[in-house]
Amino acid sequence: MTKEKRFQLRQSSILLLTAVIWGLAFVAQSVGMDYIGPYTLIAIRFFLGAAALLPLVWWQSRSADQIRRTQDNRAMGGAILIRGGIWCGLALGAASTLQQLGIAQTTVGKAGFITAMYIVLVPVYAFFLGRKTKPFLWLCVAIACVGIYYLSMPEGKFTLGRGDALCLACAFVFAVQITLVDHYANLVDGVRLAVLQFLTASAIGFVLMLLFEHPEPGAIRQAAGALLYLGIMSSGVAYTLQIVGQRGLNPTIASLIMSLESAISLIAGYFILHQTLTMRELFGCALMGAAIVIAQFV
Repeated sequence: MTKEKRFQLRQSSILLLTAVIWGLAFVAQSVGMDYIGPYTLIAIRFFLGAAALLPLVWWQSRSADQIRRTQDNRAMGGAILIRGGIWCGLALGAASTLQQLGIAQTTVGKAGFITAMYIVLVPVYAFFLGRKTKPFLWLCVAIACVGIYYLSMPEGKFTLGRGDALCLACAFVFAVQITLVDHYANLVDGVRLAVLQFLTASAIGFVLMLLFEHPEPGAIRQAAGALLYLGIMSSGVAYTLQIVGQRGLNPTIASLIMSLESAISLIAGYFILHQTLTMRELFGCALMGAAIVIAQFV
């Protein structure tokens, strides 16, 4: 196995672990909202995610290699890191808010597959950014749209449920976040980028929480298990793995691997929350899954 192949295998394995953590996070998001509102959940989970990474930032700052990279970053301008963290955090906060609101009004399996629409949208965005994209991709977009129809719209109707619509909007914003991470992860330190990203997303959640919610301490304690998983694993660990895993890997391939979270969310929703899908909805999942896979080979 060549050095390049070993590198791609390592990066792909990192992103596969990311997908598993995220797939299980759909369950934690659903359970957490049994006790607290969506904005409170977003504020706390991303604050915990940033806090969980601070020891790693401190440890890295003591290594000679990190000192050199820090000097390189300063030479390029510290504004690059700050700007990247804010832009990525704004996209992450917006996408997470849409997803959290959507999960409250649909099943975690449907939310996972609709959110995975970003796998088709990433190469579409790349096309509009001037990157080469083959025409066959548009067929994948059409297949995915048909899949959403079967997954989210009752037979004989053309009405997208509110929860499903929010998850679809989330997919559009997550595609932006993946594109931004792909850009900035190659310019600055990934862990520091993750910390700034989380703090920005958490700030969005706190503002919305103060405006629209009044969380009780007792309710937060009841949601502690879900919050710790979302904050430490789904945010602190998984989003950092995303940044590390995406570095040097084709963003389309990266998004394909991470989209496996949809299948994991469906399995987790069935076994943990006992949520089921109809045959029509499963057919929609199959169409979306086919579009997601085919999009990587066009």
